[in-house]
Amino acid sequence: MNKRVLDSDVQEYIDSHLTADVHKIAMAKSPFPDVSAAELAGQIAAKNKCAKKLPSWFQQKGVYYPALLSVEQCSSEATAQYKSSLALGGPLIDLTGGFGVDSYYFAKTTTAVTHCEINKELSEIAAYNARVFGQTNMQFLQGDGLEYLTSADKTFDTIYIDPARRSSSGKVFMLKDCTPDVVSNLGLMLSKAKCIIIKTAPLLDLTAGLKELSNVAEIHILSVRNEVKELLWVIEQDKQADQKIKIVAMTLNYAMKQFSFYRNENGDIAEEGLASNHSEDAAGQPEDITAQQISIDSYLYEPDAALMKSGAFDLITNKYNLSKLDQQTQLYFSESINPSFPGRIFRISNFLSATVLKKRKDLTGNVIVRNYPDKAENLVKKYKIKPDREKFLIFTHSRSEGHLIIEAEIIQHY
Repeated sequence: MNKRVLDSDVQEYIDSHLTADVHKIAMAKSPFPDVSAAELAGQIAAKNKCAKKLPSWFQQKGVYYPALLSVEQCSSEATAQYKSSLALGGPLIDLTGGFGVDSYYFAKTTTAVTHCEINKELSEIAAYNARVFGQTNMQFLQGDGLEYLTSADKTFDTIYIDPARRSSSGKVFMLKDCTPDVVSNLGLMLSKAKCIIIKTAPLLDLTAGLKELSNVAEIHILSVRNEVKELLWVIEQDKQADQKIKIVAMTLNYAMKQFSFYRNENGDIAEEGLASNHSEDAAGQPEDITAQQISIDSYLYEPDAALMKSGAFDLITNKYNLSKLDQQTQLYFSESINPSFPGRIFRISNFLSATVLKKRKDLTGNVIVRNYPDKAENLVKKYKIKPDREKFLIFTHSRSEGHLIIEAEIIQHY
């Protein structure tokens, strides 16, 4: 950590060059004898990354930024603030502190936070920024968090850990493939805290995670703008064997919306108090409706990615009193609008076939593809569809009608 970066003239330079080409700055001669061109470029790139992800950091004067990769890997301000609500009120230890965003928000809801970070410079940066923000109930330890937890003669209300994948290849991974190894060290952590919060990447399958972890009480699926950002596994020291697991799908947009239910460890949904509003077919699934049963000016509901990750596709129909066009297409319909729904809502204006669409000229609309044998970009070229902010063409499938195109206007965004 080069403290000369914090000099007022250097800070003024950084703020005045936020729109400049950082590659040119890195290659040019630095105007400051004690701050390299690479350091200037790095501070500018990292600060720009914080503009939307960490607006409080971006707006705060005197923040020292780490390498860009550390900013890219840290939690966003929205997710950090949400997860701070999951911690118990007493002392918390963050075993993988990093840039310190999560620790900062945990410090606002707990009595004290111990921030552990194996990287010396990153630990120094996090400690410095905490002083800039005036957060005084934080302790910073440079070193391996699990080693400290093993040797320290103290316990905590909450342990937070964010294990990193050892390999970035492949779409499927297991927690044992991450470092620190939370699976092997779960017993240690359970002996040291009442509650453990594990952050994982969205790619981790819920059922696979439950097979590796014990004492899971809750799983929180966090999404921002229809993109699942992280999974939070809440593990309780005194969790009962027959206690059902709560699944929470949370959208962190301009309006926070929550969809929650309970499931057993084998994946069976165990929601209580929700009776089905729909008839079922012989296989026990809610019956599909036909396009003829949907009136023009009715509403199409597209679930947020967090709901999709939860896997409770049929429960969505019950909770929001919706119907599905096809069991393999996660699109829902209703004659009325429900603004509490986590996802987009469209007003249907027409149903079309591919044959009818070919005859149409001057087509406009954003293209959505759901269970349709082509890609959106190909369909845009094929039918010469011009973009439109409010109009949509939804290419999908109905078990009764086959391939189907729905014309619609967006009523509610994510």
